[in-house]
Amino acid sequence: MEKAGDVPSDGEVIVSNAIVLTEFGDPSVLQWATVPDPVAEPGEILIRVRAAGVGPTDLNIRAGRLARVFPQKAGSVLGFEAAGTVEAVGEGVAGVAIGDEVAALLTPKQGGYAELVTSSVWHRKPAEVSWEDAAALPASVEAAIGTLNEIHAVSGETLVVLGGAGSVGQLVVQVAREWGLRVIATASERDAQLIRDLGGEPVTYGDGAFDRIRELSATVDAVVDAAGKGGLVEAVTATGDANRVVTLADPAGAGAAGARMSEPGPGRAPGALGIALPLLAEGTLVLKKQRTLPLGDAAEAHRLLESGETNDKIVLVVS
Repeated sequence: MEKAGDVPSDGEVIVSNAIVLTEFGDPSVLQWATVPDPVAEPGEILIRVRAAGVGPTDLNIRAGRLARVFPQKAGSVLGFEAAGTVEAVGEGVAGVAIGDEVAALLTPKQGGYAELVTSSVWHRKPAEVSWEDAAALPASVEAAIGTLNEIHAVSGETLVVLGGAGSVGQLVVQVAREWGLRVIATASERDAQLIRDLGGEPVTYGDGAFDRIRELSATVDAVVDAAGKGGLVEAVTATGDANRVVTLADPAGAGAAGARMSEPGPGRAPGALGIALPLLAEGTLVLKKQRTLPLGDAAEAHRLLESGETNDKIVLVVS
């Protein structure tokens, strides 16, 4: 029997379903289509997807706002995070077998809005972690730990998180507290208690945010911007060191302020999934509230997020 990802001897390519990017534009450019099954290359595993996370970077890629960093082509599949069962194992891969349940961090080569995907970065999913939680975690926790690595976060310091109530922001707050930092996080008034519950000190975002931050702390050692809504010049002024200010979502602001634009890469947060999944399983780590939609509704997921009709993390599920 042929396995998913195999190419039959007669040259016929096996296909499965995915949501593809037909061009840059509004959510309607995401379309359901059949695509050739990916094949696990050396160092990779092939995963049958059960759930895939939708992140803000996906929206920016689809709209063409990150074309310099992610020059996707027509037919590309978006999505940096997925969870599912191992369907095939590539050459040189050890420690995982067909049928294992995993959470995976993906590359732009082929994203998670698909029935099948390959990955070289994965970790076994604990039984206590749901498919939805496993799919909501990988990109967010990689970004969270990656930015803390880039600002060289040190126990005892004061960290400001801009956008502390978002998917990544919540994880930055929690991991930083786990590492022994004091965390002040900007958020809306409705999310102030959430920030407290996560171990941070809330400050209302918007004009004058850094004045309000200075009322809480005369010292700001580092800043992580997970919101991309400005404030980087003020952040550099507050820290006195542009090297200790990093943004995940504001490349123009980073350039103007001299701050760092954080981008995914193999060295940004190695082992992040291995750190986070056990914490998630034991309940130490809390994820943003989720909303699930079928895989075929990926365009609707993008529309909901862009319109502000939901503030939840959206996870696409494959039935």
